[in-house]
Amino acid sequence: MGVFSILFLRPEQRADAEEAQAPDCFRDLHLDQVVEAITAGRSEYRLRGFFHTPLRDVESIVYRHEVFRDLDNAALEAAVRTFADRMRTVRGQLAQAGKLRYPLQQERWFLEAVATYLDAVRDLCRALGELDLRSRGFLGLRAYVAAYAGSPAVAALAAETDRLRQDLAAVVYTLHIHGNRIRIARYAGEADYAAEVEATFRRFRQGAVKDYRVGLPDWPEMNHVEAAILERVALLYPAVFDSLHRYCERHRDFLDGGVAAFDREVQFYLAYLEYCRRFTAAGLSFCYPDVSDRSKAVAARATYDLALADRLLREGRPVVCNDFALRGPERIMVVTGPNQGGKTTFARTVGQLHYLASLGCPVPGSEARLFLCDRLFTHFEREERVEDLRGKLQDDLLRLRDILSRATPRSLVIVNEAFTSTSLRDARFLGRRVLERLLALDLLGVWVTFVDELAALGDQIVSMVSTVDPANPARRTFKIVRRPADGRAYAAAIAEQYGLSYERLQERLAR
Repeated sequence: MGVFSILFLRPEQRADAEEAQAPDCFRDLHLDQVVEAITAGRSEYRLRGFFHTPLRDVESIVYRHEVFRDLDNAALEAAVRTFADRMRTVRGQLAQAGKLRYPLQQERWFLEAVATYLDAVRDLCRALGELDLRSRGFLGLRAYVAAYAGSPAVAALAAETDRLRQDLAAVVYTLHIHGNRIRIARYAGEADYAAEVEATFRRFRQGAVKDYRVGLPDWPEMNHVEAAILERVALLYPAVFDSLHRYCERHRDFLDGGVAAFDREVQFYLAYLEYCRRFTAAGLSFCYPDVSDRSKAVAARATYDLALADRLLREGRPVVCNDFALRGPERIMVVTGPNQGGKTTFARTVGQLHYLASLGCPVPGSEARLFLCDRLFTHFEREERVEDLRGKLQDDLLRLRDILSRATPRSLVIVNEAFTSTSLRDARFLGRRVLERLLALDLLGVWVTFVDELAALGDQIVSMVSTVDPANPARRTFKIVRRPADGRAYAAAIAEQYGLSYERLQERLAR
């Protein structure tokens, strides 16, 4: 039986994720923060590689969308979470068995781990059979688990496990304690004096009374006395304990690869859904994007930067959503406007949307149509490093040259405030040359700049402007709108607010 995957349409794609490192764009787009928040508390599942491995075809993305939609069914999600909890218990039991010093105790813990595992598989199989499933992923899982749970090998394992647990439960013995000596013997029908004592004194009970019984701690680890007793009990019942030993030897690899893979991979969905609920609980939207590997007409409504929104919600502050769209020949959004007005956040949002869409995940926003890019390149400002022995301008040029050498018509490029270390004239010249190269590739992009002229290079450019409050130009709204760059108008509004416009200055100088 081949190994099933709930996460990959083609299971061989899983190999790419096992050793995947975070893409270069992660830090610039704050996706490292997003993935850290999503995977928090789930280190045992090693999920980060899955978030570091974007999908390369639309059908694989649709496959994950289907699974996410099935998990909208509360009954299915509950069944999956119950299964995951039991599998966590199995791992705990196996880990405990590995820590114990005495072989007989190790074998008993191993037997319980197998029993817990079989219960988890049976209950999952039953739940999947009762639910209305639509996704190829869960329909495939239902068929896989049904075939596995109904196989002769699993039936034999379950029967042997039940029989051995019953045999162990039937082991009864007596202890004769005299001083520091203990004699162990088979139980031979001796009277239960504890029951007789309790029956004798029961007639003296009057209402609720204080319980003076002392509770004994139940540590997983046995002490040397308990271990010696158990060894002698095993000598009294050699057939049962020999069967236990052979059982553990034969079934050392009882975990099925497909079941174990599902237990790990489904956490990708559960972790992401939990993360989304932080935002939907605050009234923000998530949607399943329409992803295309052909059309570059991209758009999103009511979208936002996940990393920033997470922080704002924790601080009790509002989250500002934005829209964008590229139509027809439009390819690159040039974003201008005042400093601290949300331009960089907007650029990160566009990058996050496309990357999360390439993972097959719902994306922030009420509606989204996105392009499946082959690579996502980012160029954000970085601190100068003395050991590089080069200035910021040289660093900008080298990094942008590297992007241009690797980008293709199917890439997405996000450039944030390049050439800020040079003069306006040089920034205008260099920005224009790089933009022309990007436009020649016909790729998608976002270019954040203080050079307004770059927003008017042609039909392939869309001008986006971060806005301010008309009544108070010093207050940013963090709304990014589609309109011609108006840096001069913004400067004029600020000058007017502080009485520094040309007309006001003339009036004051004439006095």
